[in-house]
Amino acid sequence: MPAMHALVRGGADIIELGVPFSDPEADGPAIQLSSERALAIGTTLRDVLDMVAAFRTSDTATPVLLMGYLNVLLKMGLAEFASAAGKAGVDGVILVNLPPEEAAEVKELLAAQGMDLVLLAAPTTTPERARMIASVASGFLYYVSFRGTTGANLLDPETVGQAVTRLREATELPILVGFGIRDGDSARRVAAVADGVVVGTALVTTMGEAPPEEIPARLEAQVRSLRQALDA
Repeated sequence: MPAMHALVRGGADIIELGVPFSDPEADGPAIQLSSERALAIGTTLRDVLDMVAAFRTSDTATPVLLMGYLNVLLKMGLAEFASAAGKAGVDGVILVNLPPEEAAEVKELLAAQGMDLVLLAAPTTTPERARMIASVASGFLYYVSFRGTTGANLLDPETVGQAVTRLREATELPILVGFGIRDGDSARRVAAVADGVVVGTALVTTMGEAPPEEIPARLEAQVRSLRQALDA
């Protein structure tokens, strides 16, 4: 929870809080290791919701999204999750392995609690499928900037810009870009063509390498450098 407040002090507009899962499909080594660390000490989905609830005692304004895999929600029960997440103060959910064709129940349950279902589009997404995804998504559309896992150094802002332009023909939702954004320069270049950037692996790496007592200060400084690059 102190790490979440540090992100806000550094200038983050939205917090994406990962839900640990044993068999990730889209996450690279850094985030996989973070899940393994969390699971090793017994962190559960309910623990993550408790973190959000604790954060909400002093910050009711910053949106908090949970990012993870459908499997964990199914284990708890979709209706039970939606109710618990709404009470905790979650604003939306990103489910990496939820096909949009099967998203109706999840979207309805989340919407009843005032939460968004953010869906993903990829470089391989066709225009027809992009329109279908956009018709189901809410909050914003998350564009995965390259074919690969989180943390890989494959980002090409020019290609991303072309893809975002095509996606804008399919949706009026804001388009945020994630995967491969690791510093102020990459964040600035992608933000020039998108509505926002998602930074995950770089921050998770900092948390994994820093002594626990130094994590908040390091995260705050890291996010501040990203914020300054975006605002320049």
